[in-house]
This record gives sequence, structure tokens and C-alpha cells, in this order.
Amino acid sequence: MGTGSRCGDSGARARVALSAFRDDEGGFTTVAMAVALLLSLTLVFASASAGWVSSRSSEVQRVADACALAGANSVAAFTTIAQVLDACVLSLGLTGMVVYGAGLVASCVPGLTPVGLEMCTAGGRVLEARRSFARTAAQGLERLESALPLLVVANSSSCVAANSEDGLAYSGCALPLPATSGSDFSAILSDVDDAPLNDLSDEMRAASEEAERARDRARDALERGWMADCGSSPYSLFERAGHLAGLSGGSNPFYPSVDTWGFGVPLERARAYYAARLSAEHVGGATAEELTDSACRRAFYEYALGEVRAGSWIEHEDGTVDGGLPHLPRNTDQTRTCELYTQVAWPCTLEGGARVLHSSLACPEATGASAGSASLAQQDAGAASRCPECQMDVGELGRVAAASTSIQNGFEHHWRIIVEASEDYAAAQEEWAAAVARTHELAEEGEEAFEEALEQLTAERPTLCPPGAWGCVAVVSRQGGTVVPTELTASFLESAELPAGAAVSAATLAPDEDTAENNVLSSFFDSLSAHDSALGGALDGVMELWGGLLVSYGSAYERVAEVGGAFLDDLDGVLGGTVGEWLRGQLKGVMRDLGLEPADMRLRKPVLTNTQNVLDRGGYEPVSTIREFVATLPDSPSALDFARAMGIELENTVGGGTFTVAELMVPGTDWSIPLEVDLSALGMAS
Repeated sequence: MGTGSRCGDSGARARVALSAFRDDEGGFTTVAMAVALLLSLTLVFASASAGWVSSRSSEVQRVADACALAGANSVAAFTTIAQVLDACVLSLGLTGMVVYGAGLVASCVPGLTPVGLEMCTAGGRVLEARRSFARTAAQGLERLESALPLLVVANSSSCVAANSEDGLAYSGCALPLPATSGSDFSAILSDVDDAPLNDLSDEMRAASEEAERARDRARDALERGWMADCGSSPYSLFERAGHLAGLSGGSNPFYPSVDTWGFGVPLERARAYYAARLSAEHVGGATAEELTDSACRRAFYEYALGEVRAGSWIEHEDGTVDGGLPHLPRNTDQTRTCELYTQVAWPCTLEGGARVLHSSLACPEATGASAGSASLAQQDAGAASRCPECQMDVGELGRVAAASTSIQNGFEHHWRIIVEASEDYAAAQEEWAAAVARTHELAEEGEEAFEEALEQLTAERPTLCPPGAWGCVAVVSRQGGTVVPTELTASFLESAELPAGAAVSAATLAPDEDTAENNVLSSFFDSLSAHDSALGGALDGVMELWGGLLVSYGSAYERVAEVGGAFLDDLDGVLGGTVGEWLRGQLKGVMRDLGLEPADMRLRKPVLTNTQNVLDRGGYEPVSTIREFVATLPDSPSALDFARAMGIELENTVGGGTFTVAELMVPGTDWSIPLEVDLSALGMAS
């Protein structure tokens, strides 16, 4: 019988088995260390393999997100292009109208009509450039928009391809929703009829030029009158009144300049002069001839005083004149036409049975009985005979005025010049006032035409709803069979493959608040200005005006009145109180009350959104549509095939490289500036 137990025998065997891992001293053997190391490495590389698989499995979603953003980025670029072109069309139209308005203002101002013609011509050229630009812009936007689905697919698929690396192959693209255009660019083609403005400007210039001619005639007449009254040397009405009548001070004022002088001055001077001469003239003389001369002078002074006192001179604010300066007879014939000829004021006596007319009863031949008084007209009619001594008749009276009118040292000589100048002045002022009134009527019509034209330009703006306006849905798949890297794990793990996978994502456009004051229009204008000063020379101010209106297109568009008003204010020579000044104020008011809606010029940036949001907008049922999208992904990595499989037909209407989206005609020339789009930036390079 043996000693010990079965259990004891088993323990011995265990001790023998464990001895491979533990030595006699209780420590680990080399075998134990090797096994532990092997197990640790196996666990480490197994974890690494699992992490790699997990990371790569989720990476398809990141690729889908990038794909959706890339597709939406093409839509954002198109939106910016459309905004810039619309801003150009509208601001060009406003520029042409403001320049036209400046031309109308200048056309209303005598002396500025050449400037008015130049400005109206420039305004018409700018409007014609706008028409040409609008046509090419509308066509270019329609063509570019028709290719937008292709651009979205190409750009997004290019993004997917760029993420196929490290042995992982992805396929897919983004699809725009809506897939077709809902935009309406017809508003860009809205035109303005500037023919009424052009016709009005022609009529304004004609009326202004007539007013200018009338004003020149009035100025010439005024200067002639002033020269005769105060300016001529050595004799003048002022000098004669002082020398012949002893007038001075307030009764005989001197005006050194025509600017402060008026025809009422010589009228008052003549009243004082004839009153003084009449007061100083007493009929008498040593001889009958002297007696007659004295009597004739007194009769003439008395008549002249009555005439100048009856005369009047009133200038109204509109330039017209009431009253006038009286003509005085300057010879015998003219004496017969005035009251001096018909006035019954000459004494008569009966001499030898005949009635004789005398210059005065002091005549030596007036010895007979008194026969009353008679006029010179009655004498000529035979009612009285001529006295052989004093020889009084109409000829003697006519010589009084003739003598002082025909020589420069006569008072009546200068008075005649003044009277004739006053008549020319009054007639010219009447014509000037009529021309100004006509100009004002035309200015009122110009204001209405200007307002109507602005309303035509700004009535409506384009409706922008391109493919992808609601968003872009991206579907990306990862091909199966990708082997997990085994460079370090092959000795510990069997080879494994990453299974196939797919992901969907969506992106839409959102305004970037950081670009509320963006300078995209300013940069665009700077690029145009760099074309060798295309609009330089005589149109420098017009180019600057367009730049101000273009850059003001966005949130600060209320500055239209400020920018346009400043351009009108820069017109030189438009004085206060003129029709031009009135019209300028009215046109500034029209621009101020135009009421243009501010344009949102914030740049649109792609942002990720819930796929359901985009699919709901497109009328798709999200779950079934996504499954359909995934199931429709073709085996080949062709984005075009995928788009066609989803029922979206892509067309390339713009070619490759660069695309001329519009052409800006340079006003007044026969050449244009092409506005080109780099299609590679939108995805066409792929």
C-alpha cells in the first residue's frame, strides 16, 4: 500500500508545471516573462487595430460634411457674383441719372449751358453703358446659373477625391436643392427712357441761352445808361446838372459803379434839374431874339419838368419794369408831336387888323390890343401870323431842344441816351423774365421726368433663387475591403478589412455677420479703376460718383441722396435764387425721398445643417430619400453618374478656365472691360 494521497500527487505535478514560470526562489522565469510580453503586445496591437477601424469608420461622416460645404461654397460664390452685378447695374443707372440731373441743373443756368450739354451727354452715355452691361449681365448670370449644379457636383466631388488617402477610397458628391433655378433676372433688364430728359435739356438750354442773351442786352443797356449819367467824361448828366443848374449833394448824387446804379437815378436827377432851371429862367432879353430864346427855354423846361415828374421807374423782383423815362423833343418835327405844339400858351395881339403871335408881350411889336392866346399848331393853321420882330414859331421852340440834344455838353444829349438805353433795358428784362419763367416751367417738368426715371430704375430688383439656394445634400460612400495596416500586428493578429460605409450631410448658406461692412464692392470698383483709368479724363467726377453709389449699395444705401447731392453741389456757377439752384434742391429732395430698400451685402458662408431641413424644403421624405441616395451611389467614383442617377441632368454652358459673365462698356468709347469668373475656383477645374 502506498503512502501519501492523490491530492498530494496532483500538487506535485502542478509544482512541476509552474516551475516553468517560477523558479525555486519564487521569482518569474524567462518563459514567464516572454509569455507576459507576448500577451501584452497582442492586447496593445488589438486595441490599436480597433481604434484605427473606429476612426476610419467615422471619417466618412467628416468627408460628407466637407463635401456638403464644398458644394454650398459654389452656390455662395455665385450669390456674391449676382449681388455684385446687380449692384453694378443699379448704381450705373443711378449714376447716369444723377449726371443727367446735374446736366439739367446746369442747363437752367445762363452761362452754364455748355456744361449742361456735356453733363447730359455724359449721363446718356452712362445709361447706354448700363443698358449694354445689363444685357450681358443677365445673359451671363443665366448661363452661369444653368451650370451651377455642375459646379456644385464638380466642386464637391473634387473635395471627396481629395480626402481619398491612406488607402481609403471615397466616392460621392453634393446635390443642390432646388436642382433647378427659381431666379428671375428680368429686373436687371428694366430700362429707363431718357428721351424726355434729353428733350427737356435741349429746351432748357435754348431758354437759358435766350435768357443769357437778354441779360447781356440788359447789362449793355444798363452800362450805356450809367455811362451817360455818371461815367462819361468830360460831360455826363451828373456833370451837366451840377454845372448848368448848380445841383449838388442829394439832388445830384454820383455813382462810381454801374453795379449800384439804376435808371431811377437819372430820373430823379432830371426832376431836380428841370425844377432848378425853370425856377431860374425868367423871360427877358435886350433884344427880341434874346426874348424869344428865353421864352422858348422856359416853355421847354416847364414841359420837361412835367414829363419827368410824370415818368416812373419800378423794377420788380422778376426783373420786369413798370413805367419809363419820358422822351423829350429834340427837333422841330418832334416838337410838333408833343404838348408844346398844341398848348395854348402864346400871347397874341391885333396888329394892323391881323392877329399876331408873340413869344412875349414884351416884344417891341406887341403894341396892338390883346387878342388872347394861341398854340403853335393854331399858328401853323393860320389862326395867327408870325411876328416879324420876335419871329416866334414852332421852329424857334424846336431849336431849344435841338441845340442841347445834338452836342455832348447839352443835358438833353445825355438824357436822350439814357432814355433809349432804358427802353432797351426794359425790353431785354421783359425777354429775360419770360425766358426765366419758361426755364422754370421746364425745370418743373425736369423734376417730374427725373423722378419717373428713377422710379423706373429702382422699381424692382432681381429675384435670386439659384440651384442650391435651400442647401446642398452630400452623400459619400467608402468602398469595402480596405485592409487594416498590419506592419506591426501581422505577427500577433490575423489580417482584417474595414467594411464599406456611407454618410450623408447637408450645408446651407447663412449671412456672415462679420462681413456686414464687407468691402467686396469697394474691391471690385478698385479693380475696375485699375484699367488704365478707363473712365478718366472729362469723366473723372462721374467715375468717382459711380464708385460712391456702388459702394453705398449695401446696408448704407441711404447715402444715395448724400453722394448724389454732393455731386450736384460740386457744380460751379449755380447761384442762389436761380432756377438752377431751385432745381438742384428739388432733385436732391427726389433722391432723398426715393426710399430704396437697403441691400443685404453680407457675404453668405456655407454652414452645416440638419439634412432633414434641406430635404423638407425640397419636398423629400428624409429617411426614405437618404436610403435612396445611398442605394443609388454607383460603384464607380463618378459624381456625374450619381447626379444622373438622382435625376439631375448636368450641363456645361460655360466651358472651362475663365468665363466672361458680363462686359462693361466704357462710356464714350467703343471698347469694354470684361468681367471674368475663374471657374477653377468654383470647381470646374475638376
